Amino acid sequence: MIARLTGTLVEVKPNSVVLDAGGVGYEIAIPLGTFAALPPAGEKAVLHVHTHVREDALQLFGFATREEKIVFERLLTVSGIGPKVALTVLSGLPLPELVGAIASQNARLLATIPGVGKKLAERLGLELKEKLAGFTAAPGAPPAKTSLVDDAVGALLNLGYKAVQAEQAVEKAVRAVGEGDLNKVLAAALKSLAR
Repeated sequence: MIARLTGTLVEVKPNSVVLDAGGVGYEIAIPLGTFAALPPAGEKAVLHVHTHVREDALQLFGFATREEKIVFERLLTVSGIGPKVALTVLSGLPLPELVGAIASQNARLLATIPGVGKKLAERLGLELKEKLAGFTAAPGAPPAKTSLVDDAVGALLNLGYKAVQAEQAVEKAVRAVGEGDLNKVLAAALKSLAR
């Protein structure tokens, strides 16, 4: 099995790359987080690779960090999730936020990922909560969202705000008033949304 490839990027697209390693061009599917971390075509890159073998195909999935690869492989253990859906889930949220949403079983946030419905979002939380317990995303990555932040975002979603609006307003509110009191965070978030 191929576990890691180092080489020159020949092609870089948001969902795949062609990596020339030792004169062989490997086509590798990637999530958006990896795309954002990669250098432009013509530069050297290292990808952590998951090799997926089927009867009719051999597919490579590449990741900028070991942590992304680990989460991808754990997503594959969920019934009904294949490699393409796992890649979509990984691309839907930043890794620390995704891990936090799964660990806190935040089905509402997980369901905002395109292609992830309510039932799949609930299953992700149920089946992966234990497998991702204590998992930390990459060193230096922002911490996963706290339950106070999740509660504040959930409250704004219940009021009819879109997920992106709610998350941005809550982040802004937390920077302004801190994470001590849910009511203060919500008041500050609502004030910023009213402008």
